[in-house]
Amino acid sequence: MSNISNNLKYLRKKKGHTQQNFADIMEIKRSLIGAYEEDRAEPKYDLLKKIAEYFDLTIDEFINEKINDNWKPKPKSQGSNLRVLSISVDQNDRENIELVPVKASAGYLNGFSDPQYISDLPKFQLPLPALRQGTFRAFEIMGDSMLPVQPGSVIIGEYLDNWNEVKTGETYIIISKNEGVVYKRAGNRFRENKDLKLISDNKVYDAYTIAADDILEIWKAKAYISTSLPEPAPDPTMETLTQMMAQMQKSISQLNKN
Repeated sequence: MSNISNNLKYLRKKKGHTQQNFADIMEIKRSLIGAYEEDRAEPKYDLLKKIAEYFDLTIDEFINEKINDNWKPKPKSQGSNLRVLSISVDQNDRENIELVPVKASAGYLNGFSDPQYISDLPKFQLPLPALRQGTFRAFEIMGDSMLPVQPGSVIIGEYLDNWNEVKTGETYIIISKNEGVVYKRAGNRFRENKDLKLISDNKVYDAYTIAADDILEIWKAKAYISTSLPEPAPDPTMETLTQMMAQMQKSISQLNKN
């Protein structure tokens, strides 16, 4: 029998639930519980997630661990990812770069761990040396909070499994339960059970924080694709020249003090 069938039967009985009682809690038919425990079927992703959460487990633990009286859960850390990352590969078994368009970003919050959802996303390859090692995903961004990166640009991020590697001042795609998919600059290093400060490059937008337990995934920005080409720099005005001179004088004064 699979781990799922054995684990479900063990955990259900340990909680003191009958098949019917547990089926009522999960809001499904009792016959499905029987099919899962007898290894005649496996729960779909949404139900699998619901069952794992009910027993205070990660999906990875529920699927891959043999849970019994001797089993002890591993210490949970928000700094390291404890679930299986779903990816897709091409015909040569090379990892694809899946694209999450803006219109699919809401669905990504529910399907980011679902292999079928990931396989249905648009996908591509880029023959760039910087994108050969690692797992990458592309996210279309909206809004002007990260100007000069334009709305509609596609940010290519490398999957970050250890969130303690987040570095202040660098940019990331943050996937969170409440904010969804956002592209921001980190305002502090990640700390377990602490807030992560997110900063916009467009200073019109205020920085804000999100709770560590709200974060689902972090992708380190590695490149971006944009169809908006930069405009030529405007000729300097008397005002800008004056500001430049003032800044230079300030810098020289500071150097003299040192």
